[in-house]
Amino acid sequence: MEESSVFLLCLTASSGVPLFCRSKGSSRQLTFSVIGSLNGVHMFANNQDVLLTSTCTENTRVVWKVFHESINLIVMSSESGASDLSLNRLLENVFNSMVLLIGLEDLVNIKNVERLKKDLRACYRLIDSFLYETEKMGDLTQQVDCVIVYDVPILQECLESFTQAAECDFGCLMAGGKVVVATEKWWRLSSQEVMLLCWLVASLAPHSSRDYPVYLPQGSPTVPHRLLTFQLVPGVDVCLLCGPKPSIQKVEAELIERFWKPVQDPIRSCLRVQLRSFPATVPLHHGILGVHCWRSSWSNTKY
Repeated sequence: MEESSVFLLCLTASSGVPLFCRSKGSSRQLTFSVIGSLNGVHMFANNQDVLLTSTCTENTRVVWKVFHESINLIVMSSESGASDLSLNRLLENVFNSMVLLIGLEDLVNIKNVERLKKDLRACYRLIDSFLYETEKMGDLTQQVDCVIVYDVPILQECLESFTQAAECDFGCLMAGGKVVVATEKWWRLSSQEVMLLCWLVASLAPHSSRDYPVYLPQGSPTVPHRLLTFQLVPGVDVCLLCGPKPSIQKVEAELIERFWKPVQDPIRSCLRVQLRSFPATVPLHHGILGVHCWRSSWSNTKY
């Protein structure tokens, strides 16, 4: 393998049929014989009642993980910092991304492989975002990347009023895929679900509004919800997780300007701190090399 390259393979666990292959840092694709060998050695070990989870060569680490006895994910990495922990976490994030966007039922009960291949294309942008390094750490910690701003009380009050008017309990304001403020019920979602929703919004192409069907990997893996997103300014989105109501047209036409136009300055301030995650005026000791702001969705302690 080329140095600092990663290959991610998804196959059916029973027959080994490739569903997709994604890569980072390499100009070439894996040959079918290599894919077959990686799957074959895992199937052989399984037939011998041996659980093969990982192995290493001189410059490559390989990890296998089977989900629900239906989907087999394999990752090969030649990155110097790759570990079994980080690669296993990557595979968990990839599978839950698949659940988030197409639902668990179609992954567990595969009836038409070609149709599943086509449906999985909707997951590529989100899956690829986990392959590339970013300033966010939620993919590894399974917690929620946050932004600390001075105007939290103002933005929190605005969000609460906005979600109440939309008759929705789950709302969130994001800057660069990081949470600025959220409703209490949004925080009651599992940490993994909140992390995935944030990464999904960050991975999508910028758009003024979206109505996106999503499944919650833990809370609702077989029944979809609607994720409504509205771009307040480039890089800052307000999101609602809801059922059949409200309509995206009603929210966009009646509520966005009413609730968010009066707080444009606090909204823009989120962009100024989102890379740093906290205001530049906050002093740090010279011995601190880095700070990661996050919140666990089950904790009552913010940031």
